[in-house]
Amino acid sequence: MPHLADQLPVLLPRILAWANAQEAEILRRGDPLNAAGLTLASRVGVVQPERIRVLMVPAVPAPDDRELRQIAIEQNLIGPNTAGLTLGYGIFIAEGQLTPRLLGHECRHVYQYEVAGSIEAFLPQYLQQVAEFTYDRAPYEVDARAWEWVGL
Repeated sequence: MPHLADQLPVLLPRILAWANAQEAEILRRGDPLNAAGLTLASRVGVVQPERIRVLMVPAVPAPDDRELRQIAIEQNLIGPNTAGLTLGYGIFIAEGQLTPRLLGHECRHVYQYEVAGSIEAFLPQYLQQVAEFTYDRAPYEVDARAWEWVGL
């Protein structure tokens, strides 16, 4: 099986198209943060928390593209136990999983997107980290976990 890092140059256009489409759907259908959520997002560094939308879903969706879905599962990016996924200012949260801790984690990812400047700038870096370190050890994930307890 090819290593993720070797596959990224070919896969990135499809990954980015999927991510942008999902963010657009979340921004269209999702709910803005309430006052406590806005405060939490600000505490974890988000510059524009009013732009965040949260869409509650039965399960965090995986790409319809079979190859992308398989890679997402293999890399532990999306699976049956995935509680949340952030794409730009859009956050998917699986029903029954919303907690301040999870929201803090996902909002920290929003901050990371803000620092990078866009989905197109953030996701290649994020996926390269996953390829190099694994999902659990990727620096962006380590950083998000470190901010989960802020404001609790």
